Amino acid sequence: MEVMDLSIQTHIFAIIALVAFVALNLYRLFTQADFFKLAAGYKLMTPLFHFVNACVAYTGMIVSAYTHDLSITVIMMIATTIFVMVSEIKRYKKMRVIKTLDIQLQEEFVVFAKKIAFIQLGLLMSTFIISKLF
Repeated sequence: MEVMDLSIQTHIFAIIALVAFVALNLYRLFTQADFFKLAAGYKLMTPLFHFVNACVAYTGMIVSAYTHDLSITVIMMIATTIFVMVSEIKRYKKMRVIKTLDIQLQEEFVVFAKKIAFIQLGLLMSTFIISKLF
């Protein structure tokens, strides 16, 4: 049972870290005026973000398999994890192709990235609240 307690604690810690990454991304989007500093930060943080998201998925699978639970809440958690992964990939792909002189594309990217971050944060929080209720 001690192994399961550790898996649940690791899962919760990874979720908190994932929410912290999304919140940090939002903070940087609102405070960073230079697009290229923002892009450089994203290039460093994206692999860490995906690693933490993978930790959330992996530890969630372990806990779900151990408890033999595949409820609507677990399915919603899986969908949230997949959405966060896919939306982060789309955000990074859109950022990669922006050049130095494309000021309009830079501004559009910041708006797009804010939308993605708000959706991710809202989805993570709503999944957390629903998982606590049910």
